[in-house]
Amino acid sequence: MNAKYLEPRHLRELIVEQCKLSNVGHIGSALSVVEIMSVLYSHILRIKSFADNDRDRFILSKGHAAITLYAILYMIGSISIDELRRYCSDESMLGVHPDHVLESIDFSTGSLGHGLSYGVGSALAARLQGSSRRAFVLISDAECNEGSVWEAALFAAHHKLSNLITIVDYNGQQAFGYTDEVLSLMPICDKWRAFGWRVEEVDGHSTEELIHCFERIEEIQDRPKIIIAHTISGKGVSYMEGLIKWHYWPMSDNEFDIAKKELAFFE
Repeated sequence: MNAKYLEPRHLRELIVEQCKLSNVGHIGSALSVVEIMSVLYSHILRIKSFADNDRDRFILSKGHAAITLYAILYMIGSISIDELRRYCSDESMLGVHPDHVLESIDFSTGSLGHGLSYGVGSALAARLQGSSRRAFVLISDAECNEGSVWEAALFAAHHKLSNLITIVDYNGQQAFGYTDEVLSLMPICDKWRAFGWRVEEVDGHSTEELIHCFERIEEIQDRPKIIIAHTISGKGVSYMEGLIKWHYWPMSDNEFDIAKKELAFFE
């Protein structure tokens, strides 16, 4: 499964096209995590089969970016194109937030601030079972406004859960404003270090930086690890980049046509 490189441009095509077909928003957040999730599923996650109990676990804590996960599951053959096309339609298994009705989705998420606690439990369970599997959790920067995130952070460091790897999609915005204006997280790296975590910072749209960072922290065995990945909401579509509107807003026909040209659809 990991041998095939998941092309970010193709992922963006699938995301934008499917959001238009379903008339659903959350596009900006989905586009900001494309490279992070592409690298995870192409290079990092150890998953030979979703039925394997010792495979790595992935938790999309920022569940509103679920369309990116669905696009990847389609590209790796876990769901069909027909299932992807039913995204957010009646009786579909693919809702706007992920649901673990599918074997390839480990946890239902979307209530922000809960995913890291899932990850802590998953990492601790692996240790107690003597399994080498790891737990990867992708959270949003806005989720760090939630007290439950810091409770989980304390617990993970206390138990030295080195098989827990968290990635923050640091795009600097949330549903109703920019993160620095709603509740500033700075200095975010110092805060995580103070909680006992190994902290790395990367360009979240650089596949090379992300791969090297995941490889570098693999050797750390005495603490949980977190990667602050700096990203741009709406990355790849010029009129979406950095604007709060695209947290929820669906595209018009004209906006979809512009996005197709900028992403060079079908070339």
